Amino acid sequence: SLRNFSRLDEAEVKRINLHEGIESTLLILQNRFKAKGDKPGIEIVKNYGNLPLIECYPGQLNQVFMNIISNAIDAIESNNIKDSSIGIQDNFNTITITTEVLETSYIAIRIADNGPGMTEAVKAKLFDPFFTTKPVGKGTGLGLSISYQIVVEKHGGKLTCVSEPGQGSEFCIEIPISVDRQTVNDIRSLSCVI
Repeated sequence: SLRNFSRLDEAEVKRINLHEGIESTLLILQNRFKAKGDKPGIEIVKNYGNLPLIECYPGQLNQVFMNIISNAIDAIESNNIKDSSIGIQDNFNTITITTEVLETSYIAIRIADNGPGMTEAVKAKLFDPFFTTKPVGKGTGLGLSISYQIVVEKHGGKLTCVSEPGQGSEFCIEIPISVDRQTVNDIRSLSCVI
């Protein structure tokens, strides 16, 4: 599972089945989904579309899935701790993963949780390096920043978040089915100038 997840032998662009990358990420994280003691489990809901093979950097894209899903788990767990005084058993914890083809040349991966959600102030800093809402020692604030670079600079895609307090969060990764190396190089050049 770890070898499949890291795809160490595949550092270059390769055509892959995106769902395999998501599944290997879920397999690595499966222990965090299980109920333990007074901590309820998290249900994973998969709404997989019919995706073609996509051209990407597989190991890096799997790292994006890992960062976003891990953050969703953390958000749900923090919400459970806050709600423990009113009966945590009433919480139904879910992470929903949806994939679909957009405009025939892009695909979207949506990862949504029913955690506490975020304020506009938090969302504005979400992809900034070293920004974290986690307690000291619990997070580096680099996961979403690195994920943003992988999606936008390496793949020429978009990474966005929709969230409101009390309404959970949804991250949307949009990447082209085929990587346009010239566009990616142009994006890298532009970000170096900025």
